[in-house]
Amino acid sequence: MILQGKRVALPSAPVVHRRFEEHATATPDAVAVVHAGRELTYAQLDAKANRFAHFLAARGHGRGARVGVCLDYSPDMLVAILGTLKAGAAYVPFDPAYPAARLQLLLGQVPGLALIVTSPATAAMVRSADVDSVDLEQLAGHLADLPATAPDTDVTGDDVCYAVFTSGSTGTPKLTAVRHEGWFNLMNWLQLEYDLHGGSHHLVVSAFGFDLSQRALMTPLFCGATQYLPASRNFDAMMAYRLLSEHDIRVVHCASSTLYVLVDWEKARGGHALAGLDHVLFGGEALKAERLADWARREGNTCTLLHQYGVAECTDVATSYDLAAHRPGEQDVPPVGRPAYNTDIHLLDEDLRHVAPGEQGEICIAGAGVGAGYLNAGPENGKFTTVEAGGEQVAIYRTGDRGYVTEAGDLVVLGRIDAQVKVRGMRIDPTDVERALARLDGVREAAVAVTRDSAGDAELTAFLVPAGDGLDADDVRARLLRTLPRNMVPARFLTIARLPLSPHGKVDRAALADLCRRPCAESGTAA
Repeated sequence: MILQGKRVALPSAPVVHRRFEEHATATPDAVAVVHAGRELTYAQLDAKANRFAHFLAARGHGRGARVGVCLDYSPDMLVAILGTLKAGAAYVPFDPAYPAARLQLLLGQVPGLALIVTSPATAAMVRSADVDSVDLEQLAGHLADLPATAPDTDVTGDDVCYAVFTSGSTGTPKLTAVRHEGWFNLMNWLQLEYDLHGGSHHLVVSAFGFDLSQRALMTPLFCGATQYLPASRNFDAMMAYRLLSEHDIRVVHCASSTLYVLVDWEKARGGHALAGLDHVLFGGEALKAERLADWARREGNTCTLLHQYGVAECTDVATSYDLAAHRPGEQDVPPVGRPAYNTDIHLLDEDLRHVAPGEQGEICIAGAGVGAGYLNAGPENGKFTTVEAGGEQVAIYRTGDRGYVTEAGDLVVLGRIDAQVKVRGMRIDPTDVERALARLDGVREAAVAVTRDSAGDAELTAFLVPAGDGLDADDVRARLLRTLPRNMVPARFLTIARLPLSPHGKVDRAALADLCRRPCAESGTAA
């Protein structure tokens, strides 16, 4: 089974920052970025980025180099990113929301790291004897003497533009590289498919290290719009909602769990800032559509919810689906839609043969978005391979996700192939249990973790966020048995006030595991 995206011609040199430069020339006085009351126009941001690009080139960090960026959200972050691209180099985000120990681990995973851009607030977190660091604030005087015009660097669509860390199954962070062509193709698709323009102002709400944040940062500059940056290092729902309310922001990219928080914030306060957006593009984890249903259906809501699917190894987004078309009674799992431009989805069996229409298979991504591979994980690069299609070999990335295509031609993602675990001798995907729990009255949110009993055997523990006063464990178990076989019903039900989120805005599975290890009282309630 192959699901094909629309073919759209790209420029001969699909280079991301060139589109930004076109806007800087055409609309130099338009506001490019707003942060904590400070504004930079396209012309000002372009000049600052050009000066930093000349600085990098003078130090020999041009085409093919890798430049680390460890900065809080600020105009300087965009200066560092654009300047790195203009020099022909690729940037690597080091998220200052991470603990310093984690950042030190990541530093050692970047082969050939040229230098790292820091600030006084982040420099100590990424201090290294092997890698030089530069502070843009301290460099301000020197940079002011460098040319404000773009350097004469020949950058192609095949050059790497950024590399981002992704966890994966090995336990060692993998650094996956993205090419200009793939990134350009993604933003060109977003702009054309969803009519983004100079008024499509964005707000960033996700942590810098998240692959989703890379396109969230650059898309407004690609379209000639304004980028609004948060003043907080970590996601702050109150601050984000205040920015949405006070500015003419039209687009937000975020993880599903972050969207739930924003929706809850709006519902609790009777606001309309989120409902008045043009688009929210979200995904990154299994969707709990019931968390959004009442809000999405309320009168006056004009926001288009785009449920998207993709992986960091393939430019973050491969498919998209307008959630307004979802009918819960007809589709148990909300689709993630159809491929982006110049992108194909292949569904393959374990022997890399295409499955028949309607059958489940491993989701593999092909086309312009397929990245350049892992820079620090040799054996894992086997996920980047080829498959025969139409009589020729096609490059694909094996996601490890399983899914199928509906009769309407939409992709449905069912979960991870390797997420299945054996409990009492039977294979179970915890995601299937989470979906069943989320459909129960009184359950606002649910997450399921694989834990160990006193004998060391695997069991399931459910973490429940109640919609009302509380939940009775025996009642939840009895209702779950009406729809699930006994072996899929969790052994324990724990009630918590909210599901913990990682800096990326996804459910923090490690934090749930910590909760499991704490002593807890056994009683008739989910406590």
